[in-house]
Amino acid sequence: MLGGEFRHSMDGKGRVSVPFRFRNEMGDVVVVSKGIGEKCLFIFPMPEWKKIEDKIRVLPISDAKAREVTRFFAGGSSEIEIDKQGRIMLPQYLRDYAGLDREVVIVGLVNRAEIWDVNVWNEKIGTNSEYYSNIEQDMKDLGI
Repeated sequence: MLGGEFRHSMDGKGRVSVPFRFRNEMGDVVVVSKGIGEKCLFIFPMPEWKKIEDKIRVLPISDAKAREVTRFFAGGSSEIEIDKQGRIMLPQYLRDYAGLDREVVIVGLVNRAEIWDVNVWNEKIGTNSEYYSNIEQDMKDLGI
């Protein structure tokens, strides 16, 4: 399981360390994609990405919504090898999409992780009491 919040610096080449606790779960190659609905990136271990890929593969090419989802999610993804120092190099188009500068937050979310610019993360989660007050009701709505 991927869990926890980790702050890292991204170097000038777009390399960022994958948290040590995630590396065994992630394997040697991950897929990084544009986050859905928010300016962040998703990091998927390959087995998790394959599940999504299988669903995308059967979408009808004749359906405009299916084409849009495929373009955004699959077209906006990159297969990335974790190097010997435990880093991934994020392509420029993904860094631009998520507005990543230097300081990032990597958050484990059970079967995937997310990468956020630290300032965006702090605005969304860090000191946002409204965010925390809504979580209780969201958990009830989801049956958790």
